[in-house]
Amino acid sequence: MTAQKSFAVSELSVGMRSSYAKTLSKSDVATFAELSGDNNPVHVDEEFAATTMFRGCIAHGMLTGALLSTVIGTQLPGVGTIYLSQSLRFKAPVMVGDHVEASVEVTEVDGDRNRVTLACECKVGDKVVLD
Repeated sequence: MTAQKSFAVSELSVGMRSSYAKTLSKSDVATFAELSGDNNPVHVDEEFAATTMFRGCIAHGMLTGALLSTVIGTQLPGVGTIYLSQSLRFKAPVMVGDHVEASVEVTEVDGDRNRVTLACECKVGDKVVLD
């Protein structure tokens, strides 16, 4: 479990960073498929996925993106944070078994409006898979 933190907007500054890492297991992908209803065989059927350009099961893009929510809601800015918007670019597939690191960095602090802008990315090794 991630240690939970909380920062007031006045405590945040540009350049602050935090991250969370997880290896996505077959069970994680199956649970996400069940919860979301997204049972696309490229995620859950190894035989089918082997015939695709990925040559194996890939994690749902939104499962990878959800790791960013872990950072935002538990570390930086932390507990009580509410998303107002998010834009994701999926740059490369995440394979079942990949170790994903989700990172956020404060890029803007608007104390008057009590809002923060974050740059977010997920990496597998040195490769950015989502930003």
